[in-house]
Amino acid sequence: MKNSEIKTMGGYFQLQLSKGKEYYPDLIKLNTSRNALEYLLEIKKYSKVYLPYFTCEVMLEPMLKMGIPYQFYHINEQLEPILDFEVAEGECLLYNNYLGLKEKAVKTLTESLKNVVIDNAQAFFSAPLPGVDTIYSCRKFFGVPDGAYLQLNTEGRLNIDMDTSTYRFSHLIKSIDYGIERGYADFVENEKGLADNEIRTMSLLTHAILDGIDYEYCKTRRMENFSFLHEKLSAVNELDFDFPEQAAAMMYPLLVSKTGVKEKLIEEKIFVPTFWPNVFRWTTVDTLEYKLAKEVIYLPIDHRYSLTDIEEMLGILKKLL
Repeated sequence: MKNSEIKTMGGYFQLQLSKGKEYYPDLIKLNTSRNALEYLLEIKKYSKVYLPYFTCEVMLEPMLKMGIPYQFYHINEQLEPILDFEVAEGECLLYNNYLGLKEKAVKTLTESLKNVVIDNAQAFFSAPLPGVDTIYSCRKFFGVPDGAYLQLNTEGRLNIDMDTSTYRFSHLIKSIDYGIERGYADFVENEKGLADNEIRTMSLLTHAILDGIDYEYCKTRRMENFSFLHEKLSAVNELDFDFPEQAAAMMYPLLVSKTGVKEKLIEEKIFVPTFWPNVFRWTTVDTLEYKLAKEVIYLPIDHRYSLTDIEEMLGILKKLL
């Protein structure tokens, strides 16, 4: 046995994390979802990619890096593709499972169209359909600095190095000692640092954290919080798509006519995001995508919050409506 293979014994204690089982043990483990798309494109050699206007601009990185032509498409009020174009042989269509609420649309689309890639970055708990290329992002749902999963419906694999995550960890540590706000600047820097990274496999640190998560608790908490909010807000919610009865959704989307609600919620320390600022550059004010980015309030419902917390948030919200 070489010295490098001898297990270290003694010394100081390392960070101790619970040992369990990750949620998708059989999928390809990578460092970011945009690199999962790049990995897929490297293997599949698609000549063109169709992607929605309503998506995060980081998903353009692989096509720009690889010189692959791409074309945007619009979605309808059901948040489903307007297929006024043909996806030719050797091309693919990328579709977002928005907030984890479009599982039925994913199934219908993949049954009717070839070469569909499902972006489940907002739908961690939506299981991949058999034989359907599917991408996941871990940090959108859990306290990890990076990490992604990829289901790839071919045997081809890339020979790539492993990533390291130590230098991306400060915002997670600061959030425990000082709170979310004090760690936000580090979070922003971490997000910037993920741009244009090489495709690598998931780091040991990220994998160790993902091994210790109680996924059933996280899933149940999201489902209960989502159902509670939908019951209380469906009567005033102006979004016109069909909500599922239950969903381990990323967030709860609310559209109301009153302006300024999003900004006032942030003043109350309820940090609601904008999905996605780049949409304002890609579209015009008369498009549905612009409205979804500008006006929809995406309310947090994740495992950090009990129903009591959600009720308190709802009380603040109702005073603003």
